[in-house]
Amino acid sequence: MRPARAPPGCGRLLAAGLRPLLGCPRPVPPPPPPGRGVAGRWPSPGLRVPEAAEAERLVQEARRAGGPLRRFIACPRLARTVQRCLGAARGPQPVVLECGPGPGILTRTLLNAGVRVVALESHPAFLPNLQSLENSLDGQLKVIYGDFFRLDPLVTGTVKPPAVCSDKLFEAMGVAAVPWRADVPVKIFGILPQKKERNTLWRLLFILYECSSIFRYGRVELNIFISEKEYKVLTAKPGESRAYQALSVLCQVGCEIQLLHMEPWSSFVTNLKNKGLAVSKSMWLPNDHLCLVRLTPQRDLFSEGLKPTNSATFIFMVKQCLAKRKSRLTDRLNSWSLDNSGQLLKALEIPTDVVTGNLYPEDYKRLFEALQNSSVFTESWFHDEVLESIRNINL
Repeated sequence: MRPARAPPGCGRLLAAGLRPLLGCPRPVPPPPPPGRGVAGRWPSPGLRVPEAAEAERLVQEARRAGGPLRRFIACPRLARTVQRCLGAARGPQPVVLECGPGPGILTRTLLNAGVRVVALESHPAFLPNLQSLENSLDGQLKVIYGDFFRLDPLVTGTVKPPAVCSDKLFEAMGVAAVPWRADVPVKIFGILPQKKERNTLWRLLFILYECSSIFRYGRVELNIFISEKEYKVLTAKPGESRAYQALSVLCQVGCEIQLLHMEPWSSFVTNLKNKGLAVSKSMWLPNDHLCLVRLTPQRDLFSEGLKPTNSATFIFMVKQCLAKRKSRLTDRLNSWSLDNSGQLLKALEIPTDVVTGNLYPEDYKRLFEALQNSSVFTESWFHDEVLESIRNINL
């Protein structure tokens, strides 16, 4: 498949076009405010964007109130680059949900570009400045106290902020659910928390395949800064033994992946006391940058064979196959009491001697769809293992 093209003018650009996702009515947009352009953008409010030194001072003042390690965009140049990457498409633009805006450098840059922004901030120290900005505008900015990375917690009873429920969040944004094959209803921007980066990626993929949480509202587009090493895993090809994993297969089947920009770690401000970079170590994969990656759910992800209701089984199958990437696929299938595995692979035109680490993502999907026709595959013992596997995915 021809790689998807990233928008021009976004620094180092790279795109990995990986398979097109299914799904859920287009929201009725609110009436346009006075003076709003026909292209779906707001007139620029002409806000002053603080320089990096001022933004860094705001971050260090907030640090005194405590909180986990976070990274922030403090450089106006980087903010302009991100804004261009987020708003490259022509025509009406969906609302941007900015997760963890902090000092608001990107927030102001997006607003000046005519974008409607919902700022979801979890640190109370940043809220006064953001709320003051909200009050100075005519509906273009909405500020919500909450943490995107504590979305839809698995708890009973009342959800206490900064944890937030997706239904309440989307209601506050004024965004209704749309069919899966409709256009993207919301763009989300955020910097993944470093200590929970892999777990967060797993959780996002799980709710995507399940069509739950934010993906109940349609093909929500994720624009996230992740470490370079995790980007390499997401886009790894079969045979790349150190990088090609279950996460690679599931992300490539579920999303179109675009690398919009690569930025050195030093361009970001942290809330550490010593102002350190806190770069995570990587022994085998490069990790000199944070990568701005766009994950757009595939329009055709779901089919007669793969549905949100059985997606947990698909995830389990891929995880089990790639637990040992040098094992033969037929051996793995036979371990599931599938006696005709050789015939099945021949029917799918998959070599019978292929090892699991050399099978393409789309072939894993085709294999799963074919297995759905096998009564052996749906025995209760298999689903018991699926449920146990799901419990081990740290959501």
